[in-house]
Amino acid sequence: MLDQPQFGRRLKRLRTARGLSQADVVGDDMSTGHLSRLESGDRRPTERTVAYLAHRLGVDASALTGQADGTSLSGALAAAASAPPGTDGTAALGRAVEEDACEDPAARWHALWLLSQAAGRDGDHRRERTHLLQLLSLSRTLDAPDLLTRSLVRHARCARALGDMRTAESAAAEAFSVARTAHLCVPDTLAALLELISIETDLGRWEAASQHVDELDRDLLPRASAVQAAEALWTAAVVSSRKGDDAAALARLDTALDLLKGGQDDLTVWARLRTTATATALQMSPPRVAAAERWLTEAASVLDLIGTPAQLQELHALQAHLAFAQGRFEDAAQLSRAVLSEEELRLPYRDRVRLSVLDGRLAIHAGRVEEGVAALQQLARQATQSRHVDLAAHVWQVLATTLAAGLHPSGAGPCPTGPG
Repeated sequence: MLDQPQFGRRLKRLRTARGLSQADVVGDDMSTGHLSRLESGDRRPTERTVAYLAHRLGVDASALTGQADGTSLSGALAAAASAPPGTDGTAALGRAVEEDACEDPAARWHALWLLSQAAGRDGDHRRERTHLLQLLSLSRTLDAPDLLTRSLVRHARCARALGDMRTAESAAAEAFSVARTAHLCVPDTLAALLELISIETDLGRWEAASQHVDELDRDLLPRASAVQAAEALWTAAVVSSRKGDDAAALARLDTALDLLKGGQDDLTVWARLRTTATATALQMSPPRVAAAERWLTEAASVLDLIGTPAQLQELHALQAHLAFAQGRFEDAAQLSRAVLSEEELRLPYRDRVRLSVLDGRLAIHAGRVEEGVAALQQLARQATQSRHVDLAAHVWQVLATTLAAGLHPSGAGPCPTGPG
């Protein structure tokens, strides 16, 4: 039996987490006064009381007593952290977090971190955000700048994936401020700055993004590991490309690719670098089709074997863009529709919009002009409303270029703006 006041704290947490009042829990066999004394720690529970309350709360009795039966937070955390590759240990961990009385905030933080990481890896960004909001709240109470910075970076990335640019910008700016103020290590500071640069780029703030790239080159890149430097270089390459300096973008991408040439550092990063390079090359004017095809083929050799459903959707979306840039319109249409029709679309907001833009262009190419134009106009308005300035500009430019091409299948070849 768990001693007081731990039992009372756990009981109250389980009740409030379910949105229940004391009156909701007590039913006919207990008074609210008795429950109040249990929660405050003034009265020790009997076994019968534990069984009754567990039934009323819909949990196992061990959720109240903390008996080690594999469902406690510490047990579930150990199981999830040590799970073999390819297995999912987060289901039990999620239940343990729900039933946790927050007696060990650091353990709870670790559990929420693993849960948010798993949700993000699956492309379920709404579930990821649910865990991250709890993680952020806990991070602020722990008074640990490094944990707060990591939580904010992940929250910014998740918000960006959902198209919530206002939240993304605020979280990234705070993360970088906390990292600099607390003089955190290079990996934490670099992660915060890279996320901030990416968001500034999406918002069309080229000057701010360029200034931060200069700071990156001057202060952080010389002290970064190979993997960190590769991520920094591809982020800076996107900024250069958006500013129209494709030569500088390609030079940075080549340097980044050379840093992880063998793929022995991290296969996931190795493949991600190549998909990012592919997307950047296809968005250049004119698209660097040969380089994009080479990089995407290399990425596919890894992702086809070990890619998650979210990574495979990204791969197939890029294959659709590449097919369009190569003039293989039927292949592009089949690939884009296959991804967009999947029951669970796991693509981040930006990639989802770009693939929908491609679908609209293909509709125009196939002669469904009004349908395609209407789809592009709607996507442009949505991107504008989300404050995604760079994406909105891209959609309007694609629409204008496509309309200028003549609105006929014979004149709707690949436009110089790159993939949809």
